[in-house]
Amino acid sequence: MIVRRDTSSRRERIVAMLREHNSVQIHSLADIFGVSTQTLRKDLNFLDAKGVCTRSPGGALLRLGALSPTEEAIDVKRKRYADEKVRIGRAAAALIGAGESVLLDSGTTTLQVARHLNPADPLVVVTNDVGILNELAAREAVQLVVLGGTLRRKNLSFYGTQTERALEGLHVDKLFLAADGFHPEKGITTHFEPEALLNRLMCRAASEIILVADSSKFGRICLHKILEPQGIARLVTDEGITREMREELARIGVEVIVA
Repeated sequence: MIVRRDTSSRRERIVAMLREHNSVQIHSLADIFGVSTQTLRKDLNFLDAKGVCTRSPGGALLRLGALSPTEEAIDVKRKRYADEKVRIGRAAAALIGAGESVLLDSGTTTLQVARHLNPADPLVVVTNDVGILNELAAREAVQLVVLGGTLRRKNLSFYGTQTERALEGLHVDKLFLAADGFHPEKGITTHFEPEALLNRLMCRAASEIILVADSSKFGRICLHKILEPQGIARLVTDEGITREMREELARIGVEVIVA
């Protein structure tokens, strides 16, 4: 587990260096990170395969326009596309019936789903998000299941081995999944590797996967993949979705709900 996270952290730093300098050299990286050139070749080959960079003799070049910006802090996320997220949350909450069990991924859009749940409906809600926990704690009709673990302060959610273990043996009717990026070919992606690992487990625990994402996420490709586009049953988004995107999603069997 430690090795995996060290690898993820190093690769994220390499991506930041690529964005700043447009290129990196393996021998310079070896001095910075104190790892072997063989390890760094694996890192650059991994990033090349993800579409982040193009390998060059002795290093790599940034592949322009391929990767979305670094993850924003949660306070910034809350302010961006706030009206759209409210509408998406309301439309997504309308898809939940009384007595259902739902899993709400962490995120500012899934928080809006929680806020628009029918107060009278008895529900089971599973989440790893602190904001959703606070939102639903006083709702007596909701049986609230919190996936504990290590708190990631950047987005106020729990992740890690304990969180993953808490999912074992759970099954829900619907998962409302958030994302940092959504691309019709590259799929649903996120910036943070432990979050991607947890999201994949969430997908396995749900009968139906519903993506809630404002249209600013479309076309973005982040470092860590969660799911193929055809893995979701529905997408709830705003009016910014293009006709081409809607047609492509319809082709692969994804229902689009525009809030």
